[in-house]
Amino acid sequence: MNSVAKQRQNHRFSNFFATRSTCASRSGPACLGKSPRYRYSWRNWNSGGCRAHRVRDALHWVNMHLSLRLAVMAVISFASLTVALPVEAARVAVLSNRHADVVATDFTAHVPGHVYTAFDVSAGPPDLNTLLAYDEILLFEDTLFDQAPNVGNRVYQFAIAGRPVIIATFYNQDRSDRAGLALNTPHGWGQLETIDPDTTDTFGAQANPRSLNPASVIAHPLTEGVTSLFASVIAGVGYAGGDQAKSGTRVLAAWSQPNANNQVDPAISLRQSTNVCVMQIGMAPDLPLNGTLGTDFGGDYYRVWKNAFDFGASNCGNGFFVPALSDALLVVLGLLLATIAALTLRRRAAR
Repeated sequence: MNSVAKQRQNHRFSNFFATRSTCASRSGPACLGKSPRYRYSWRNWNSGGCRAHRVRDALHWVNMHLSLRLAVMAVISFASLTVALPVEAARVAVLSNRHADVVATDFTAHVPGHVYTAFDVSAGPPDLNTLLAYDEILLFEDTLFDQAPNVGNRVYQFAIAGRPVIIATFYNQDRSDRAGLALNTPHGWGQLETIDPDTTDTFGAQANPRSLNPASVIAHPLTEGVTSLFASVIAGVGYAGGDQAKSGTRVLAAWSQPNANNQVDPAISLRQSTNVCVMQIGMAPDLPLNGTLGTDFGGDYYRVWKNAFDFGASNCGNGFFVPALSDALLVVLGLLLATIAALTLRRRAAR
């Protein structure tokens, strides 16, 4: 074989091995015929080259789009269930020196969707770990009691741990700034008074009727569906009003009647910071024990409480926390995990 023929033969062998090597690496003019305009060779069908690689890339594209569709379906399912499902049941600790059990039973009957547990704190509060097993606290009192400062300190610890707190009448009669009414000296509520939404108007709830001022209502989860509210004097006792909002408190609804200082008397107020959420409802939760719904008190009475418990269950609008996932959310979570697994497996199979 002369030198020219030998050079041609060597050239053919070198091209053969170069083509195999280049096809193995899925790139180069020997595989594709020319430099592709797109990343995947299957998108350059007219460029010639390695059919196996084009087919593999096409399958990878199909797998990718199928995985994306599964992910979109999972997100849509999660969103639709989130919208359709009611607020997750919150575990509510009901604290009072009197009637905590009556209030817990009444709310169980009229404000379903949450679980209410009564704590009689007349002899002192439960320890913090016990309370932290609950998602939110409702605190009120009925008559003065000397353990109020200790209870207030414990509820304060609960609040700064990031748990929502709801305060209600007659909390104000034992607040340290209350000076009026024919009552003994108030005991105060300890550190809780540093984060509660309202002070008293120096008197607290007096024997005066209260009715909601519709024009005062500000759109908010705490006022959703609330258009009317009233509390009458029952047996010479007033069960609402007597508060005054602190600076920085949001008054979301107010009574038509001014407080003792001739200023706005909050019916629903909120004090919220990065980690603390305290709501205050300016009427007593044990009204059903003493009066008749629709006669002595009424309007959207139970809706007010439902809104408060729901808002607490949503972590005061900062995102839902739930004690245990519902069956529907477990299904959605399973679907999301299955989608992630499918994405991972398809990505590995396409390599």
